[in-house]
Amino acid sequence: MKIGIIGAGNIGGNAAKLFAKAGHEVAIANSRSPETLAGLVAEIGGNTKAVTAEEAADFGEIVFVSIPLGKIDELSPDGFTGKIVIDSNNYYPDRDGQIAELDSDEKTSSELLAEHLKGAKIVKAFNTIWFEHLKTQGNKELPIEQRRVIFVAGDDKEAKKTVADLIEEIGFAAYDTGSLREGGKNQQPNTAIYNRNLTIPEASAILGSQGY
Repeated sequence: MKIGIIGAGNIGGNAAKLFAKAGHEVAIANSRSPETLAGLVAEIGGNTKAVTAEEAADFGEIVFVSIPLGKIDELSPDGFTGKIVIDSNNYYPDRDGQIAELDSDEKTSSELLAEHLKGAKIVKAFNTIWFEHLKTQGNKELPIEQRRVIFVAGDDKEAKKTVADLIEEIGFAAYDTGSLREGGKNQQPNTAIYNRNLTIPEASAILGSQGY
């Protein structure tokens, strides 16, 4: 599968390594230039290349967005229509500034991204796990019910299933928290599942549902 990654920080960079190791083609972009990613691309190896953000969006069957929420308006909506977009971001007012729609609980951060990238299939995922845990806690040798959970939320069932399969490929378990609205709210900072090392049974006990 072709995966475009926009944002080469702690989450985006480590996700790129895991996806490439799983055999996927990866095109990764940052806010500067492809040349500044030469070291990361060399470290990852495999089918990995550095590109611009626009090229990453065009390249990916899945596009992984891992940039500060306050910068999503800088993304060109072109190239995202019909694509599965993984939104790994969170709303941090100290970093992003106050956003009235989020402060009033009128919308979630992923709904803001969905409004900006009209026509994309947004799946909230990879936002509740610390990057060091993303780097080290995936284990394909474990049965699914014993693996660390990565939560997903979204309004497109098939898109969520595709992302869930990708999560399992890199050694984690996927857990569906529901729609982009309600499920996304469950995954926000300071919720009961945020940044917690949970298995599927443990997550079910907290959320009262079975997920996948």
